[in-house]
Amino acid sequence: MIVQSTYRRRWRMLAAWGVVALFVFPLYYWITTAFKNARDIFDRPPNVWVFEPTLKNFEEVFGISLGFLRQQEVLPGGGNFYMAPRLWDSIVVAIGSTTLSVMIATLAAYALSRLDFKNRHLFVGWVLSTRMMPPVAVAIPLFFIYKDVGLLDSYTGIILIHAVMNLPLAVLLMKSFFDDIPREIDESAIIDGASRWLIFRRVILPMAKGGIAATAVLCFIFSWTEFVFVLTLTQTGLKTVPVVSSSFVTSTGTAWGNMAALGAAAMIPAFIFILLVQKQLVRGLTLGSLKQ
Repeated sequence: MIVQSTYRRRWRMLAAWGVVALFVFPLYYWITTAFKNARDIFDRPPNVWVFEPTLKNFEEVFGISLGFLRQQEVLPGGGNFYMAPRLWDSIVVAIGSTTLSVMIATLAAYALSRLDFKNRHLFVGWVLSTRMMPPVAVAIPLFFIYKDVGLLDSYTGIILIHAVMNLPLAVLLMKSFFDDIPREIDESAIIDGASRWLIFRRVILPMAKGGIAATAVLCFIFSWTEFVFVLTLTQTGLKTVPVVSSSFVTSTGTAWGNMAALGAAAMIPAFIFILLVQKQLVRGLTLGSLKQ
């Protein structure tokens, strides 16, 4: 029995590593493509493990000279794909919309969780239904509205629409976290003379840090990867990474190395953001899992 259990455990471990490798390999291939020259990228069979590394793709994308491992070759598509401002645009939009969404969603979710009012459950259903509308259905009307009010090609306009699209799921997610915090805590604080706002700020918010972190991560990822609204509501100025990636496809070919360099660099801010809230994120995702 002990031997069978050991073999079973080893097979499960091998299967787990196989699944991890299956998901990690495309990421590895994309990142290594960013460090390949054109010859290695288009070589057949592909040079997956052995290739001559170069930083030329990053130099062209970010307009800086890294000074070593430079290769002199002409990439398909040619040209200077300077994309550093576009990465900054993505960071500003993602952080701004995430902050706005979480602030509003936290207040709304606490009210829905703690305050009793008529047709509260119907209101929660209505909030969720607003997220069921596909973005493309409202993109064109929003374009004309933004054009009239002067919000095209602006951080404010993109941050607002991303925040609005994030709000329904953020409210419902935060409400579930607040529901897991016993109401008796609020009632005890009220008996001690605390106001509703003081309870929310000093008692409930510290206990819901994990939920706030989990909500912020989801909002950040949505804004970081959103394509339709940025494509529709911007013209010549503001562009985020998902939209500007299409500019690497030219009439003479696709600059895969430059595109991979931008994509690899775009992973870093999202990774750093998730890393900063890692402890609260794990706590938030497991909040309520042991509730009886």
